[in-house]
Amino acid sequence: MPATPVRFTARALLLDMDGTLVNSDAVVERCWSRWAVRHGLDPVAALAVVHGRQGHATMAELLPDRPVEVNLAENEQMLAEERADTVGVVQVPGADAFLAALTGLPHALVTSADLPLARIRMDAAGLPMPPVLVTAESVGASKPDPEGFLKGAAALGFAPADCLAFEDSGAGIAAARAAGMRVIGIGPRAAAHHPDALAPTLEAVTVTTAPDGTLTLTVPA
Repeated sequence: MPATPVRFTARALLLDMDGTLVNSDAVVERCWSRWAVRHGLDPVAALAVVHGRQGHATMAELLPDRPVEVNLAENEQMLAEERADTVGVVQVPGADAFLAALTGLPHALVTSADLPLARIRMDAAGLPMPPVLVTAESVGASKPDPEGFLKGAAALGFAPADCLAFEDSGAGIAAARAAGMRVIGIGPRAAAHHPDALAPTLEAVTVTTAPDGTLTLTVPA
């Protein structure tokens, strides 16, 4: 007997970018592997930490004894490298249709990228920017801190419990959970972090809207 699909109702959606809407793994792996080698670190170990966090937070995790100001300065260099490299940046399958289905509905981008990088990657992937943006400049603390998701919910005018987050990384899922939100995980990276439901890509997620504006999200079991 086929498994019953998982359904969620929500009033608003909060969407991560990298790994959720945009597959930028090729760029992330190139830039962060170079950084790790420069600092005598194992690139594989570095890549296990980087996803979902702002760059300076990743650096603080990997080099905990370094001064904050050094991490912030190197983060600016890393952002410049990432902005200049769009080779291999593509949409996560189904992202264009998913965003099209959200036209006119409450949704926001909540990303650890800064605004210039977010615009570059969304453009490289051929995706439209959501109407509300929470980027690195918007927050004082990186994921896994919940600040970004809380600000996204507030900007849309909904309580966190009425929002549904889409995430791919451990840091992002932890941030959404800490904000009091349910989480749909996208892709294999999310599986290890036990989201409320898991979809291989956005092609698997459907959105319907009730007359009162309530959104129903369906994910195959």
